[in-house]
Amino acid sequence: MWVDKFILAAIIQGGVITALAFMVVGFQATFTDVNIMQYLSLSFEGPAKWFFIGIIFYLIIVVAIAVTALFYNHLEINLHQKFSGGMKALAWIHLIGMNVGGAGAMLYMIFAGLAGSGVLSLFTEGKLGTQNPAVMDSFIEPIGAFVGLLGIGVICGGSSFIIAYKRNKNQKEN
Repeated sequence: MWVDKFILAAIIQGGVITALAFMVVGFQATFTDVNIMQYLSLSFEGPAKWFFIGIIFYLIIVVAIAVTALFYNHLEINLHQKFSGGMKALAWIHLIGMNVGGAGAMLYMIFAGLAGSGVLSLFTEGKLGTQNPAVMDSFIEPIGAFVGLLGIGVICGGSSFIIAYKRNKNQKEN
């Protein structure tokens, strides 16, 4: 059932964002001479905003995946709609698009914020680097590609919802 796939995906994505949070806390505990969150929040006007926006949007993606499971639950359990053939393909594209596209875009944004703000060099070189907004340019295309995949997934999912509802309506009329 599609509800199970989307719930499992939401659990996995929740684990990813939790692991990321633990990594940030772990690095903060390791490098006690620099307050990473304070540094990032003070440089919010620059590349660090991508870090915070990526984190916030990642959390939204996790919730969106879980809510999507409710739609599939309603379609499959309450309306007794079966997903086969083209409908199954649309649902797979939806699942992959939301998880790969959504998570990929947000993880790239988080990484870009760390790289552009100079915090990434703390993890790689052991010292805080300087802010480099120019590095952000190299992240635009991959983030855009992942957002495109997310959009395709959501459009395919929405299409499958509409088809299933129309199919249900037609079954009730006949």
